[in-house]
Amino acid sequence: MIEDVPPRQVWEALMSHPDAVLCDVRTQAEWNFVGLPELSEAGKQPLLIQWQLFPGMQPNPKFLEELAAKVKHAAPVYFLCRTGGRSLAAAQAAQAAGYKHVFNVKDGFEGPLDARGHRGAVAGWKADGLPWRQK
Repeated sequence: MIEDVPPRQVWEALMSHPDAVLCDVRTQAEWNFVGLPELSEAGKQPLLIQWQLFPGMQPNPKFLEELAAKVKHAAPVYFLCRTGGRSLAAAQAAQAAGYKHVFNVKDGFEGPLDARGHRGAVAGWKADGLPWRQK
């Protein structure tokens, strides 16, 4: 079972645990046009590995290979996507591949839609007021 961790708690873990990693599994288009978590205050950068490849959204066949090249199996890894679905799938795959401490960022970077059909104001990384930037 993968634990859903609220974004603010993820931020605190990234700030306090030197080996903790934030793996953003959104697409390159999302990174470019929606923005990225800004982790410089923690002395880190988000690890950017697409779970699905834009524009066809087919699974990234090299996802686990790319993860293994950058993250030790013992490190705490927090997976982030737009709303929490793709990141949960990525966390499950990582856990199955032997990663011991994997977590899903609850509500992702933008969270669910608000009453006007917009993301980013209800829940998630941006709504929690955590640092982010445009690429």
